[in-house]
Amino acid sequence: MNNRFKLLIITIAVALSITSGYTQDVKKPVIQNTLNQTAPSAYLQVNALDMVASPSKYLNKSVTVKGKFDKFSTLGLDYAPAMRSSEEYITFLIQRDDVKDHNIPLSEMKVFLKRTEAEKHIDLNAGDEIEFSGKVFSNALGDVWMDAEKFTVLTQKPKEETTK
Repeated sequence: MNNRFKLLIITIAVALSITSGYTQDVKKPVIQNTLNQTAPSAYLQVNALDMVASPSKYLNKSVTVKGKFDKFSTLGLDYAPAMRSSEEYITFLIQRDDVKDHNIPLSEMKVFLKRTEAEKHIDLNAGDEIEFSGKVFSNALGDVWMDAEKFTVLTQKPKEETTK
C-alpha cells in the first residue's frame, strides 16, 4: 500500500508540474461566427462570364450582376453540398452574353431566389434585362452558387398581343 500511495503522489506531482506550464495567462484566439449575421456590405459589380471562369475568386463575395433573364428553373435545388430547399427557393438562369445568335442559358451559375420574391416576377420572359445582387456561397462542382438578396427588372420586352 505504501508503494501505491507514493506512486499516486508522484503521478499527481508530475501531472501538476506538466499542466502548470499550460495554465499561464494564455490568450485564446477569438473566433467569430459570421453565419446568419447581416452586416451591410458593398456589392462588387461583376461580369457573369468572369464569375463562371473563376468561381473560387468570387467565393464568399457580395456581387452585383446584370444580364438577360433566361428562365426560372429547379437546377441545383436540394443538392446537399449547396443545400437550398425547393420548397423555399427557385433557381433562375441568365443568358450567356457571349452568344448573340441563340439563347443559351449560363447553367454554370446557379442563382437562388426566395419563391416569395420570384412570384412577383412570373411575367418575365427570356431576354428581359435584370440586375441581381447577393453572395456567392459555394463553388461546388466548379460552378457559381449564389443567393440573390436583391432582384430588379431593368427592362421588359413588350408583350405580344394574341389575335383570334
